Amino acid sequence: MRRLLVVLLAGVLAGSTSTKADTPKVELMFVQVADDIRADAATLRLVGVAQQTLYFSDRPVRIAGNLTMGGYLDEWKATEGPDNFGNNPPNATLSVYEPGQATNSIAVIVISHPVVDGRDLVYDYKLIEGAMPRSGGAASLFIDWIGVGGGVGPGFHGVGAGARGVGWR
Repeated sequence: MRRLLVVLLAGVLAGSTSTKADTPKVELMFVQVADDIRADAATLRLVGVAQQTLYFSDRPVRIAGNLTMGGYLDEWKATEGPDNFGNNPPNATLSVYEPGQATNSIAVIVISHPVVDGRDLVYDYKLIEGAMPRSGGAASLFIDWIGVGGGVGPGFHGVGAGARGVGWR
């Protein structure tokens, strides 16, 4: 799958008259959804997390798709390139629907050390902004990008390895 994605991106870039200096930078962002969360002062548990992690990029090169949990966890390994999540833990925004609240609870965090525990995914985290809800309801975790040196396409690593493959617009 990775090879297919590299070929697709290389084909798009080859069709343009751009030089290496103005080749579009691809920055992938990720989204994980879960049925619920549990958090304490140091760990965030995504309860009943979806087994596919969505990814997407913005203009000028639009890429969208999903990764299996294993493919996503590969993004945390040093073997996936110098700018992997393990070496450079991403910021993330957690949005939690808490029953009885008029708006979602939002917390901006740095996530690290993901571990699968049954149907859950557990991260270590550090709070950057907002208040971390201890529990709630449906939750989405919006994970910052992997760019040059990590991510997708020529000179990038990892993403696109998911079982369902890549979407392209």
